[in-house]
Amino acid sequence: MVAPGCDSAPTLPKEPALNAMRAADYNPAQQEVVSLLGAPKGERPTFDASLRDELRFLLEERLEPLVAIIKSDRFDDDVLYLSKFRLVQALGCERKLLAELAAPFQWSIPTARGTVTHKAIELSAHWRGETSPLALVDEAMARLENADKSIADYLQSCEETERAELRAEVGTAMTHFLECFPPLKPKWRPTTDSPIRAELHAGLIVLSGKPDLTLGQPEGTVAGKVIIDFKTGRFSPVHREDLRFYALLEALRILPPRLLATYYLDQAKFHPEEVTRELLLSAAERVIDGAHRYVEIASRHREPTVAPGPACRWCPVQFGCDEGTAYLDEAPDEGIDW
Repeated sequence: MVAPGCDSAPTLPKEPALNAMRAADYNPAQQEVVSLLGAPKGERPTFDASLRDELRFLLEERLEPLVAIIKSDRFDDDVLYLSKFRLVQALGCERKLLAELAAPFQWSIPTARGTVTHKAIELSAHWRGETSPLALVDEAMARLENADKSIADYLQSCEETERAELRAEVGTAMTHFLECFPPLKPKWRPTTDSPIRAELHAGLIVLSGKPDLTLGQPEGTVAGKVIIDFKTGRFSPVHREDLRFYALLEALRILPPRLLATYYLDQAKFHPEEVTRELLLSAAERVIDGAHRYVEIASRHREPTVAPGPACRWCPVQFGCDEGTAYLDEAPDEGIDW
C-alpha cells in the first residue's frame, strides 16, 4: 500500500546475497532440507512442563553413588565433565580410554577440521554479500588463529603444507555445505556451536555440548527447535547418540527440541529423528551408564575392558593390543567423519 503523499511504496532493504534465495531457486538437495525441517505449528510436539524436573531427578538419583568417588583422592579432577566425546570414550573401549586419559590432547588436521568447518559455517550464516567457500575458510582460520583458544597456537605454528591441506579439506566441506544446504535465513534463528550445559549435584557433575547448528525455538510447551550435526563419511549409530545427548541437554535447560538430524555433507543426505519422551529417557540412561564407567576407570576402581572397533585405527595403544590388531587386519575401510 502506498502511503499518502508518496509517489511509490518505500524500498525495503535487501537481504544479504546468501540469504536472498527464493524457494524456486533451491536445488533438489536444498529443497529436501527445507521440506524436512519445516513443520506447521499444529504438527509440532508438546512436552509436559514437568519433564525437565523429572529428567533432572532421574539423573541426580542414579548418579548419587559417584559423588563420594569424585570428591575422593582417587579421582584426579574436582568435577566430572561429560561431553558427547567423553561418553563415546567411556562407552567404547576402556583400554583406549585409559590410554587417552594419560596422553595430552594434540591438534592435527583431523581434530582441527571440524572446528574450522563449523566456524566457516557460522560466518556463512551472517555474511553480507557474495563470497566463496575458500574465502569463508580463510576468514574462519584467521579468526581462530587470533582467538584465545588452544587451536590458535596450532594454526600459528603448523607447517605451511599442513595448513594448506587443512584449508583444502575444509574448503571441500564448505563447498558441499553451500551446494546442498539452503542459505540460513535470520528468521530461522540459526545458532552455531552454541554451548549448552546442565549442572548436577551442585555442579559436581557437568553435562555439556556444542551442537553444530540449531534452528528455531520453543513456544510455550510446543517444541520448535531443530538440532543438526554435520558429518562426512559413513553413517554411525554414535552420531545419532550424540544428538540424543544434545536433546537431553536442551530438555534439562528449557524444553526438548522437536527434531534431530545428522547431515552428511558428502552425500547431501539427512538422517532425521523425532524427539520423544522415551528417547530422552534412553539418553539419560546412556549418560548414567557412561558416567559410572568413566568414573570407575578414571579412579582405577577396576581393570579396563577391551572392545575392538573402528576407533582402533587411531588408538594410541593399537600396536600393543592383540585384540585391536586382529580387528584391523580384518576390518574394511570405514571412511572418515568429523
